[in-house]
Amino acid sequence: MNFLVVLASSRSNGNTAKLAQVIAENLEAKIVDLQELSISYFDYEHANITDDFIPLIERILLSDFVVFATPVYWYSMSAQLKTFFDRFTDLLTVNKELGRKLRGKPISVIATGTDAELPSSFTSQFELIAGYLGLDYHEPLYCCCANDFKHHQHLQAIQSYLGNITEQPDRD
Repeated sequence: MNFLVVLASSRSNGNTAKLAQVIAENLEAKIVDLQELSISYFDYEHANITDDFIPLIERILLSDFVVFATPVYWYSMSAQLKTFFDRFTDLLTVNKELGRKLRGKPISVIATGTDAELPSSFTSQFELIAGYLGLDYHEPLYCCCANDFKHHQHLQAIQSYLGNITEQPDRD
């Protein structure tokens, strides 16, 4: 299976990036860091149509499964990931054919934060976005990191998550 991890954090070496690296290594996946791309806000005039958004969508389409990695900021996804998802409007208006190709694409979210549990407001955003776009949403992985991300503290949750997203459905 061909996995892609999309990192959406203000720190390319922070806790979320460290978790993304562990996941990517286990899945033999590439990481795309949104900090290294130029993806601007949604624009009703579509003046930003030549930025890195469409090339990233095309790369996502080449993947079998996409993992979005974001810290929890104020009970929500990062601004980078919100901007990216806002741009999906381009796929509903000026680039519908490309947008239709995303239907059924399996996705999941990995996140880090300081709360003991992942806020329901965080999870519901992804469930609603996936439902609206016809994406196949899989359960998220959340690692509470009061300070630095320590892989060994989250090993059981990581292994369970990896097992869940790599399970192949039975084929008759």
